[in-house]
Parts: sequence; structure tokens; C-alpha cells
Amino acid sequence: MEEKHEIYEEKVIGGGQYGVGLLILGILLIASGIPLIILGVTLYDNFAAILGAAAIMLGVFLPIVGIVLLCGLKVVKPNEALVLTLFGKYYGTLKGAGFYFVNPFCTAVNPTAVTAADIAGEKGVGKGIHIGSSEKKADHASGKAVSLKAITLDNGRQKINDAMGNPIEIGIVVIWRVVNTAKAVFSVDNYMEFLSIQADSALRSIVRLYPYDAPDDNTREASLRGSSQEVAERLKEEIQKKVELAGLEVLEARITHLAYAPEIAAAMLQRQQAAAIVDARKLIVDGAVGMVTMALEKLREDQVVELDEERKAAMVSNLLVVLCGNKDAQPVVNSGSLY
Repeated sequence: MEEKHEIYEEKVIGGGQYGVGLLILGILLIASGIPLIILGVTLYDNFAAILGAAAIMLGVFLPIVGIVLLCGLKVVKPNEALVLTLFGKYYGTLKGAGFYFVNPFCTAVNPTAVTAADIAGEKGVGKGIHIGSSEKKADHASGKAVSLKAITLDNGRQKINDAMGNPIEIGIVVIWRVVNTAKAVFSVDNYMEFLSIQADSALRSIVRLYPYDAPDDNTREASLRGSSQEVAERLKEEIQKKVELAGLEVLEARITHLAYAPEIAAAMLQRQQAAAIVDARKLIVDGAVGMVTMALEKLREDQVVELDEERKAAMVSNLLVVLCGNKDAQPVVNSGSLY
């Protein structure tokens, strides 16, 4: 028989209007215990055993009721939520800052409350995961509260092969938040770790579709270096599809580091230098040809000198050598006849 995966929808509950009143009632019930016990003992000594026993029982029972009532009081801070369960079943979510009263037997659940420090500390050293300080403070200060703030996830640098098979180092930052607390708590084991793993998977899937750099700067082919905005948008969409199950919303995904891997960085630098030299030489040759053409046309128009084809070829050769050379030319003056 196929097992069905239950999808939890968030159910926001109220109760903020009863918090202060029930707090006062609980304190009064607890405070009434000692006077009632004293009154019961006094009545019992004065031969009013039944009334005395009743007063003693009330003195014990009412504080217990007060303590139970106080257990149902919950404090929710701004941009936080409490996910509550009652006897193992999802009861509801408290959202919005306030002082709430709920069923005293409800318990708050947050799988990241215990492991947030581990993720930011021990695991972050090896994998590069950094949870914002505001998230850690929210988890520890509010116990089981689920933070609804925008949080930054930095998964560090990953070594991935691009579309050309070249190993590159790339790092991204993902800005995200929880939008469905029920899915975040119950659909996955730990939504922070889940997001981190899915971000790694999406990054590898997207990077393998693009080369590090376009083969020719004049082409419109997308690349990791030249089309960072397009890559970031596709990365955001890919991560969002993967974390929809956990009730998370990806606000932004950006590339923070992009470089060739150390083992090929030197070779790629030489390649870039060679391409730059070729482009520079091409520009120099184009300019030199234009200058030679202009010089020949000027000599012909002004009728300065008549040159045959052989002399024109020699002049073109000399001018190109002078204009395209890396060093200054050393002219040779011919004091004799041209022929």
C-alpha cells in the first residue's frame, strides 16, 4: 500500500485578547493557596472538619489550576511565530507580536532551535554555512520560536565544472525567509539544512549550463562572467522550486565569488593574455593599413611623386614595418638616386 505524504497548511490561531486577564487570574489562584490552607487548618481545629478539609483541598487545587493556566501563556515577538502541537497533532501557529493564551497542553515545535548553533558553528567551518546572528539570537532568546525575518545563507565556495568542463570556484549568497511555518517545521527534518543542500544542488545544475566566459566578446552567448544577472535569476528560480516543499521563499540569490580553480588559473591567464595581445595586434594592423592607404592616396592626389607598383609595394612594406613594430624604427637615408 502506497504511503501518502501529508502536506500541512498553516493555520493561524488567535488568543491574544485573553493573555493579560488569564495571567492575573493565574497569579490570584496561586496566591490564594496559602490563605485557604491556613483557613482550613483553623476551621479544622475549631471542630469544623468538613469546611476545613474543603478549604485545604481548595488551597491545594486552586494553585495547581493557576499553574496550568500560566503554562498556556505564550509571548510572541515581532517577526516570529510559534508552531504548536497538541498531543502530537498540529494545533496551529501564533503569528504577530503579542501575549497569547492557548491550550496549556500545547507545546511549541522548532527543529532548528537546538541545532542552529551547530549549523552556524561546527558545520559552518567545514561547509561554509553562515546563519545570520539575528536568526541565532531569535532561536535562543525565544526558545522554540520560528523566525520570519529575512535570513542570509552563505554556502561558501564550491568547485564545479562549467559548460566547457573547466573547473571553477563559485560562491553564492541566498536571502530567504519562512512563509509557511507548518511546512517548514513538519515537511522537512530541518529547513535550514534542507535549504543549504538544495542551494548546493541548484548551483551545480545551473553552473554546468554556462561557460565561465564567452569564447568571443562580440558574441551574445551567455556566460557566468558576462551574464551574472541572468544566472542569478535562474539560480533563484531553481532554488525556489526545490524549497517550495519546506514553505520557504527565496528573495534573492547572488554570485559572490567567481574564479578559475587554482590548477588551471595560470593557463587561463595566459590564454586571456594571448587573446588580449591578438586583439591589440589586430587593432594596430587595421590602423596601419588605413594610414598606409591614406599616405598613398595623398601622394597620388598631390602628385608629389609617381611610384610604380614595385616601389609602392616597397613603401607599403616599410610603412607597415614602422607602424606595426614594437620598437622605434631606425631610418636609413638614401642620398643617391631613387632608382
